[in-house]
Amino acid sequence: MTGTEIRATATLTVIASLRLLGLFLILPVFAVHAQQLPGGSNTTLVGLALGIYAATQALLQIPFGAASDRWGRKPVIVAGLLLFALGSFVAAAADSLWMTIVGRALQGGGAISAAVSAFIADSTRDEHRTKAMAALGMSIGLVFALSLVAAPPLYALIGMGGLFALTGVLALVGIPVVLWLVPPAPPRPTGLAADRAHWRQVVLAPELLRLNFGILALHAVQMALFIVVPVMMIERGLPLPQHGWVYLPVVFASFLFMLPPLIAAERRARMRPVMLGSIALLALVHAGLGWFSPGLALLVVWLLLFFTAFNLLEACLPSLVSRRAPAHAKGLALGVYNTTQAVGLFVGGALGGLVARHGGAGGVFLLGALTMAAWLVVAWRMQELPRRPAGPDAAAPSA
Repeated sequence: MTGTEIRATATLTVIASLRLLGLFLILPVFAVHAQQLPGGSNTTLVGLALGIYAATQALLQIPFGAASDRWGRKPVIVAGLLLFALGSFVAAAADSLWMTIVGRALQGGGAISAAVSAFIADSTRDEHRTKAMAALGMSIGLVFALSLVAAPPLYALIGMGGLFALTGVLALVGIPVVLWLVPPAPPRPTGLAADRAHWRQVVLAPELLRLNFGILALHAVQMALFIVVPVMMIERGLPLPQHGWVYLPVVFASFLFMLPPLIAAERRARMRPVMLGSIALLALVHAGLGWFSPGLALLVVWLLLFFTAFNLLEACLPSLVSRRAPAHAKGLALGVYNTTQAVGLFVGGALGGLVARHGGAGGVFLLGALTMAAWLVVAWRMQELPRRPAGPDAAAPSA
């Protein structure tokens, strides 16, 4: 990778990580804190406060992505960070659950994931893009694991209002990073075709549909899985405050296991078998969890396999979307992609909770195995991208 590619990837990853760190710090402690607020005994409202963020994300990812195609990545990212910070400060000042819901909805309005991913795609050559997307995905996984460890002591120290305020401050810190540290984006296609962005071409393209179905399925099974896994760990003798010390080393180790196949697939233009193998591994993990009813040690092994396949697919999918999309509509394509991701989180949470209520953990694992089997069928006919030239003859993004 060139210096410009490394700088763009690193700075944009920092922006995404700062924003998501604030979000993830809320998740492990909010349900407990909500009981202290008026209306906090209503679990439906508590769930709404947590889920409204994903709902507004799903509504706005496509408009934000398309806007970044038209007006540029940096202005859209800065606007999204400002809106996210506003929502954080509203939630920090909230004295009721309804006001917290308003703040969370505003946070979700800062839907910049598509613009950030498109910016990384703009700034990296095809042969290096999956590595750049992997860096972004790994940072998200790391931030998630760190938040599970850090959230309880931070909540005890500064309270929920302090956590929301910290979230807003982290978003504001990202703005000077965008303006002064992120390299300028390479020139984007101009003219009538770029302005119209070919919505239908992007939304209905078969290869993009396969990838969008994949991210929906992937995050649906992730959300459903973690409805039952924490309870399983508690039942096997691991108290909730210690769960982060399982997730953190598991996520770290999964990064080490995912990198060799990812790099080999990029070098040899053999992404299809790696993706199909990862999907099959996820199906196997769900079947194993349901069939063997594992003890704590085996449960940790299954989690390691899950995160290895999950993180590998998280790196592959946005890279493939950016390479399949028309050059002038990467933001739009990644907006559709991030929208289906948010829908997957919502569907996985709602459907997983319903299945867990009536079918227990075994029902959730069966649902996950069947979902991965369906994705395997959909992905089976995916086309391999041709190998791109690397080295001096390959065009590098302009600085």
